[in-house]
Amino acid sequence: MASSLDSRRLVAGLCATALSALAYGFGTGLDPLPWLTWLVPLPLALLAPHLKARWLALAAFAAGALGALNQWHYLHGVIGLPAPVIAVFTAVPGVLLALCLLLFRRLLRRGRGIAAMLAMPALWVAVEYVNTQTSPHGTFGSLAYSQMDMLPVLQLASVTGLWGISFLLLLVPAGLAVALMRRVPSPTRLAAVAILVLSMGATLAYGYARLHAPATESVKVGLASMEKPIRPGLSTPEGQALLDRYLAAIDRLAAGGATIIVTPETNFATGETSVPAFADAARRHNVTVAAGIDAKGGADGERNALWIFRPALQSPATYAKHHLIPGFENQYKPGSTYTMLDGSPRIGLAVCKDMDFHDIGRAYADRQAQLLLVPAWDFGADGWLHGRMGIMRGVESGFAIARAARAGRLTLSDDRGRVVAEASSEQHDAELVGELPLHASRTFYAQWGDWFAWADLALLAILLVWAFLVPPRSTSI
Repeated sequence: MASSLDSRRLVAGLCATALSALAYGFGTGLDPLPWLTWLVPLPLALLAPHLKARWLALAAFAAGALGALNQWHYLHGVIGLPAPVIAVFTAVPGVLLALCLLLFRRLLRRGRGIAAMLAMPALWVAVEYVNTQTSPHGTFGSLAYSQMDMLPVLQLASVTGLWGISFLLLLVPAGLAVALMRRVPSPTRLAAVAILVLSMGATLAYGYARLHAPATESVKVGLASMEKPIRPGLSTPEGQALLDRYLAAIDRLAAGGATIIVTPETNFATGETSVPAFADAARRHNVTVAAGIDAKGGADGERNALWIFRPALQSPATYAKHHLIPGFENQYKPGSTYTMLDGSPRIGLAVCKDMDFHDIGRAYADRQAQLLLVPAWDFGADGWLHGRMGIMRGVESGFAIARAARAGRLTLSDDRGRVVAEASSEQHDAELVGELPLHASRTFYAQWGDWFAWADLALLAILLVWAFLVPPRSTSI
């Protein structure tokens, strides 16, 4: 009898591991199916009280690690990271999922069903938040990015930051698991259902209401990306030929009604302090031209810069990229200041990886930015994901984004996360013109920052006390 029971548990455990791994693999990564992310821990959570802790930990680790292999080609074949680094990247989700399920199991078996339900998202979000404070890659890897196409849910970021979305993604499966366990007392199961209904109901009601708020104004923006050559010297024949192609694109975009035109990151390398041809194009068409430049001529070192050419100004406004890619951009000195353009609408500047960090978004929210101009350079395969990471900053902090990426996507997005125009530049030249709605809004997150993450850390501390210091209740599972 015992052998038969063990066999059934083994089969159930293997099936749950496979289902969780598939949900993680297809629900996260470079091109996720957002509804699958909500199911990741559910199969294992339903089995948690019936498995020994070591077997639950092994199953959860296997599910997370196998699911994380969805980025093997990107990390190894595209970026070229060494195998030991990829192994760590793959193991981290497995370890974190195992810890979340072990804490869930412990609280559940000690008769604290609601605490168990809260423990899984609290621990996951705490680790995500700590990682963003220490990682050179900012918020990369957050579960919240899987929901970029779920616009009503995405609006939660304007209140909680992306932390609230990650919390909800773990709260729902944990709550469903508690509600479906027959051996959990009925009041606890009903409370779990009530928490889920209130959480999801409030999130969706707020999300739909925010999506229906009218824009206060709009601006027509053009984006252009030329695939090759890569960063030629502006004084070389290759550089002049590329410049001519961009000038022709500016002519076309201006003819299409664009008043702002953005090109990708580090189009050219130059030791000069301006590009007269861009300045002349800005004057002729009465447009603002934003060009990514490898600026070699500055007294303070080489910069990955954004230069802004406007009709009435002789010299370009400048911004230097703050967050550089380790290993790829060691030649650059990082910037430390923020740049806002004069006039209306209120426009701020950033470059590519800057948008992986929420400090950039909040800094421009403090400056009442309505629009950010963002040259970028992606790795082809990550065009969708990296572009959407930038869009998250706009939702969090309340501004539209015009992002022009080489080897990625050209996107115009409003501060609700709606992509109003998009084109792929992953393998070829691309251009687009679109009318970008602007709002005059200041989000709760922009005002109060990472309040939700700090509340989550406090909640986790309380849950850990209940799990390890407070005696269990008389009833257990």
